[in-house]
Amino acid sequence: MIVLDCSAAVDMVRETEAGRALRQLMLEGEEVISSQLFLIEVSNAFWKYHKAGLLDEKTVCANIEKAIALVDEFCDLDKTQCCEATKEAMRLRHPVYDMLYFVLARRNAATLFTLDRKLQQLCLDNGVNCVLTDTEF
Repeated sequence: MIVLDCSAAVDMVRETEAGRALRQLMLEGEEVISSQLFLIEVSNAFWKYHKAGLLDEKTVCANIEKAIALVDEFCDLDKTQCCEATKEAMRLRHPVYDMLYFVLARRNAATLFTLDRKLQQLCLDNGVNCVLTDTEF
């Protein structure tokens, strides 16, 4: 099982080198889950590309749809998960929104796909499976 975060999904849709590498690591039929937060983060990420003049409105919407299609199931946010993510954010001194993906991966014994190097390092340091995109850890 894979937990997909926004950074990984955006690069997969944009077909960057890192995004293509992550796609190749996805096994046929492997379940991909994410937090409901993903919907907002992906929309905001592609809006930023539009704001910078890099994507037109039609492409933004198409890319959002492609990113959403990468996920098989969106997990509901609940107070327990939010509290757990907030506690981890305080303990690890890292933003809550990233900790939502971290907690989701840990709860499901899944592998986190992220391009956020700080989050990758936190996963390594705390026994959460993740895909590493840099060999200099």
